[in-house]
Amino acid sequence: MSYILNIETATKNCSVALAKEGKTILYKEIAEEGYSHAERLHVFIEEIISEAGIGMKDLEAVAVSQGPGSYTGLRIGVSAAKGLCYALNIPLIAIDTLQALASKVSVTDGLIVPMIDARRMEVYCAIFSASLVKKREVLAEIITESSFEDIQEKVYFVGDCNEKCKSFLTKDNFVFLDDIKYPSANEMSALSFDKYKKSDTVDVAYFEPYYLKDFLITTSKK
Repeated sequence: MSYILNIETATKNCSVALAKEGKTILYKEIAEEGYSHAERLHVFIEEIISEAGIGMKDLEAVAVSQGPGSYTGLRIGVSAAKGLCYALNIPLIAIDTLQALASKVSVTDGLIVPMIDARRMEVYCAIFSASLVKKREVLAEIITESSFEDIQEKVYFVGDCNEKCKSFLTKDNFVFLDDIKYPSANEMSALSFDKYKKSDTVDVAYFEPYYLKDFLITTSKK
């Protein structure tokens, strides 16, 4: 029986899911304005393992959201995932954060554009088909009135930056699904199991999150 622990910390949502054969059996998450991932993540992991009635030794793999997203959030999630994989000698699986976000959309036509806020009018985004086939790779893109204007199909936008994008993206074929803001470990379950069956894993020692942009340290104005 394949148990996989899924960890998602790329955004404000601190999320952990335990999956069996690709199906989520338990998950815990909380999205807060102030990031609490460092305090919540390990508690969630321990609670889920305990409530499932299994031990850490029963895990076959750990999957982690690889980014793009918050630098600090990604570091916390990846560090925890690596620590578990080292201790248990099990493989590490990396999941595209935007694919996990797109997986929350259930449509039969058109395109899905998951977006993660990158401050000001910049977003991290990709384009997926309704069946979650990636049509355009991940980009850090500044949203303007001309963004996605060449797409004639219906486009479903999801993520935590819908509000700031609505005044620019006004074409009739654009649909904003405002109830879907953050990726979740729940949607990672099927994605990670598919990779596990293909032995599509990453090197625990050398894997780094996909930041997309360099992390900049700024000096406080105070």
